[in-house]
Amino acid sequence: MPRLTFSARKLSSFISQKTGAMVIPVFTDHSPNAQISALDTALGGSIQRTLTLGDFTGKLGTRANLLGIRGIKRVILVGCGSRVEFDRAAQRKFAQTSASVLAKSAATDATVDISDLAVDETGAANVCEDIGHYITTETYVYTETIARQKAQPALKKVVISCGSTITAARARTSLAIGQAIGEGANFTRELVNLPGNICTPTYLSKQARALGRRYTTIKTTVLGEKKMAELGMGSLLSVGNGSDQESQLIVMEYSGGKAKQAPYALVGKGITFDTGGISLKPGPNMDTMKFDMGGAGAVFGTMQAVAELGLPINVVGVVAAAENMPSGRATKPGDVVKSMSGKTIEILNTDAEGRLVLCDALTYVGRYKPVEVVDIATLTGAIIVALGSHATGVFANNDDLARDLLDAGQSANDRGWQMPVWEDYQSQLDSPFADVANIGKGGGNAGSVTAACFLARFAEDYKWAHLDVAGTAFSSSPKGATGRPVPMLVRYLRNRAGK
Repeated sequence: MPRLTFSARKLSSFISQKTGAMVIPVFTDHSPNAQISALDTALGGSIQRTLTLGDFTGKLGTRANLLGIRGIKRVILVGCGSRVEFDRAAQRKFAQTSASVLAKSAATDATVDISDLAVDETGAANVCEDIGHYITTETYVYTETIARQKAQPALKKVVISCGSTITAARARTSLAIGQAIGEGANFTRELVNLPGNICTPTYLSKQARALGRRYTTIKTTVLGEKKMAELGMGSLLSVGNGSDQESQLIVMEYSGGKAKQAPYALVGKGITFDTGGISLKPGPNMDTMKFDMGGAGAVFGTMQAVAELGLPINVVGVVAAAENMPSGRATKPGDVVKSMSGKTIEILNTDAEGRLVLCDALTYVGRYKPVEVVDIATLTGAIIVALGSHATGVFANNDDLARDLLDAGQSANDRGWQMPVWEDYQSQLDSPFADVANIGKGGGNAGSVTAACFLARFAEDYKWAHLDVAGTAFSSSPKGATGRPVPMLVRYLRNRAGK
């Protein structure tokens, strides 16, 4: 769909506006400003009457639709709760509710009033960023493989009525930041939603090259199987042995900082379809394994957002892309492979393949002398057992990095929870035939932790964190990609850039 247009200005009069929908914040302790009072008078008192009837009270997250007047086709009341309790979470809820109702309406343009919100300038900027973000994500619709005409959101243009709390210029800047984050999340969702017969490793490399053409600050390099073999990436290559699709190592270098400035690194698991290989998965729900490149998708979305925002830092995004299939060429349980680091790995289960592609990518990214490395992967079902779909599992060899990611997630409403990477668990990965086994002894005991401990052995030379997004990158109901953890990662990199 066409890109949404966001703008902001101070409105001298609501009644004189022409808009498809006017969104008005309403608090439970309703005390409207002069603009809203004048609008209510023009509406014949319908706002106050709606509150008096009690069908709409202004409770946080509720909404009521009223017929408009003159050039205003609709008036949408959005509940904000109590003024004294209108904290950051409530501000975000107002933005989310406004975005949801506008995305579902038939309005082609809308005005959102924030002049009567109980916020200071920073709070108003946060609300504008939230509005830009959530309206962008709420209007995403997947259509790529659907032949029938699918209804598209009508909304094309949004104006913020910013009042005296925030300048129109700062409001526009905040809207643009939110839109960039939302578009990054939508890019991630689109890649992750695509079926495995379209979104192959080669398709991902084409998308990376397209990013390089779109943004002069991004340089893309793709390593094929021959080059990876020369570098000794036996672990990554072992995963794609059974597939007709060539594995790819995709490298996107964003240069927004000084030429000699060390980069921050993002490493994504890009298993474009995961059958489990010889350790074949059960048939039910195997179709969701097209989502197994959620980590890679997040790297793409974050790199796009970083380039769109022009952050003054350097970032390298590495995607280890492969398809895990069973065939006569496929890697077998009991096989031993040699990783790029020189460590040998006994593959006890070919369905624990994500860590096999990531470990070589983690070794490869070390050549950039990164400040910090964050890998993102739909790595284990065990993290869903531990945290469900609400929190991303955060593992790290540096507590400060873990804390900063957690803080970024809290700020972006894309939360994580720290899990241990203790030495106590490492013995579960001992193997009599290799330096390390690819799964822990004891079956599923602490499966997400032992997976992280495996990766930690290949990230000893730098500050490293691992995000297990198996529970957060996609949803089963409704089925589809969520775009997480793009908001967390963008906030983390904005903080690192001092923005």
